[in-house]
Amino acid sequence: MPTPSQPPTPHRREFSLDAVRTDGWFERIGEGIGSFQALCEIVGERFFAFSIIVGARITALTVDRRSPDNTLVDFVVGVGDSDNDIEPQRLTLADFRRRLVGALLIEEEKSAPVPIRDSDVEGIQLFIGVRYLLLAPLYGYSLRTLMLEDGGTVQLVVSHDGVEEQYELNAFRFRMRAHVREELDRIATGSRSAIDLSKVAEAEAASLKSDWTKVVGLLGSWPAPLAIFLRTPEGQMLTPDARALIAKGLGLLGSACVHLSEIEQAEEVFRIGIQYAQEGVAAADLFRRLGEALLQNERPGEAIGPLRRALAFGGSPLDVMPPLAQAFIRRKKFVAAYACLREALEAGASERSIADELRQTETALGMPLTAWKGQNLKNKTTRTHPPK
Repeated sequence: MPTPSQPPTPHRREFSLDAVRTDGWFERIGEGIGSFQALCEIVGERFFAFSIIVGARITALTVDRRSPDNTLVDFVVGVGDSDNDIEPQRLTLADFRRRLVGALLIEEEKSAPVPIRDSDVEGIQLFIGVRYLLLAPLYGYSLRTLMLEDGGTVQLVVSHDGVEEQYELNAFRFRMRAHVREELDRIATGSRSAIDLSKVAEAEAASLKSDWTKVVGLLGSWPAPLAIFLRTPEGQMLTPDARALIAKGLGLLGSACVHLSEIEQAEEVFRIGIQYAQEGVAAADLFRRLGEALLQNERPGEAIGPLRRALAFGGSPLDVMPPLAQAFIRRKKFVAAYACLREALEAGASERSIADELRQTETALGMPLTAWKGQNLKNKTTRTHPPK
């Protein structure tokens, strides 16, 4: 008997995207631009990337410290034999960002032909869309495979933050445009309330409850504008009270980043805070926090300097000596570690709280330490009971 006919299986063609993947393109470009970090801080890292994608080359910035959105951006669009051949344009930073987003949200009118071979790299790039290939890594997407079916369905297999996902091509493009639109909304929201000193008290209350995510939500927009503001005349004229409050807020934010395992971000926050604190107890607290962050990031050698400076600015030996001893132990400087532990005990630390450090240090120093202790005890006894 004839078997019932089966519906034909759609024929699928798969193209590896290894040759067109652009992971890390923005970072690689940054290696060749001397002003890369400054442009990222002023314009915004992703907006600077957007400008490269749409071909808007920034030629000058006139920074408005009091109102960053009013910073003037001079740029050119297009390619000529020299900058004189291209009509320069100037917009405020806020308008420049909107212009970039608008350019990226316009859908391309022409559709590229379907690629035929894996080796047709340019054809695959045009089919997916060059702008989408460049946008994807900015949001953690790494393109893996392009799949074409006879019915006309086009699928993209991507890795997003380490998780494999699959999208229909137009849906993926829509998702990238949504990310771009959200970037403008996010920066607009952040600029309205970037620095609100009244949030420090709320952040402090959240930190006492170990609600580190809330602390970041309250103060996470501070570092970038504060790094710029500090270099302005207005920033230099801040009152000591305002400086101390800003430093305190940055200290809370940095500690929250440490607890959320964002150690490198924490280091940057602490360094900005130290510049505002300048000296005194506020600076000592930030240097201690920075040293502890470096220690947690397995950089004990680098931690020693900030912890020593914390002491120099009046930090409490009870708070600073234990982490400083840990840094010396990891660097195998056991004599210095033992001296720190003794000072911690004299400052009121309990032996239980530093028991592990004491044990490691005494084991490493061995007999010389035992002999020193014996001699020290003998000298004390002699002083207490002098010979007749």
